[in-house]
Amino acid sequence: MAMQDERGETRIDQPGPLHNGDGTLACPGYATSLLLEYHRKNVKASAWRIKEWDYYLVNDDEYAVALTLSDMGYAGLVSVSLIDFAQAAYKTTSVITPFPFGRFHLPESSASGVSSFENSRVALSFEAADGQRRLRATFRRFDGDEDLTFEALLDEEPRDTMVIATPWAEDELAFYYNQKIVAMQVRGSFKKGTLVHGFRPENSFGLLDWGRGVWTRDNTWFWAVGQGWQHGPVHKQGKAGARLSGASQAGGRHRFGLNLGYGFGDTSAASENMAFVDGAAVKLGRVDFGIPQKRRDARKIADRYELMQPWHMTDGEGRLDLMFTPAIDRIDYMDFKLIRSDQHQVFGTFDGTVVLDDGTRFPIEGLRGSAEVIHNVY
Repeated sequence: MAMQDERGETRIDQPGPLHNGDGTLACPGYATSLLLEYHRKNVKASAWRIKEWDYYLVNDDEYAVALTLSDMGYAGLVSVSLIDFAQAAYKTTSVITPFPFGRFHLPESSASGVSSFENSRVALSFEAADGQRRLRATFRRFDGDEDLTFEALLDEEPRDTMVIATPWAEDELAFYYNQKIVAMQVRGSFKKGTLVHGFRPENSFGLLDWGRGVWTRDNTWFWAVGQGWQHGPVHKQGKAGARLSGASQAGGRHRFGLNLGYGFGDTSAASENMAFVDGAAVKLGRVDFGIPQKRRDARKIADRYELMQPWHMTDGEGRLDLMFTPAIDRIDYMDFKLIRSDQHQVFGTFDGTVVLDDGTRFPIEGLRGSAEVIHNVY
């Protein structure tokens, strides 16, 4: 079911069940497609602890729309964000529903099915079928008296995606099964009040963060993602992990994606760090986000880090060297004593280089994306 790659990480290369009969993970590691099958009925932990979500983000160089449908067991979260890059502004509006315990019926695979929610204020629908994803959202009184509507079609899914199965050493029933699909093509539009904006396939990109798992109570994670066109070098003939299409080679323009993360669970089997060049994955090793520090012992993230100063992102193999320049800090914070969530999703741009599998140094310039630090106690 798995093999060791050149850096000693476990690569899942055969299909099979995600869980053993006793509820432990069958094979911690990473893959480039959703090979292991998740079934909620095979989770042995309490329903209070099962957490399932679909998160989509669509952006061009002017706006981004983020949609979240999340079943956290004791609470359901339905959230929409609109980010205005030109104005360095954002608006997030959310609805919380108590004790869903699986009532959202989120699909057990990212490849097909419908994720949906509707009440008197908000309606969200994500439909995946035949290699396409249709997103629809209506949010009444999204921003004051202004309603928001959004519809988009995502297609041209890349050949490779980031998939990781992560356990926790301190709890054998805790796990996180996650897929990130980065740099899909988008066509669609949103309307907020009198503002109407269209996402055109030639310059718009979409991503999916699909997560299913059982988490321990107190976790901090770091996640960065970017997507867009990049003008890379003409490709050298080399390993399969860095194949570029003939059309992209000739024009020097490549559909590029980036996924970096760390911070929770037992990641000794694998990290989730990958770059994607024209849909082909380039696996990277361990990374550090290099966020400027304020106070290491501070309780709140904003007191611990200088989030709006440049971050210097590097890896342990000398293949990643990026400066992330922040522009917008999208903040969500709540503290109900027993439940706390401190979230900073910082939007900005990436500049630097990543070394591909064949040794090609691929330049990254002005890549639109986000980098986040999130601390949840739940």
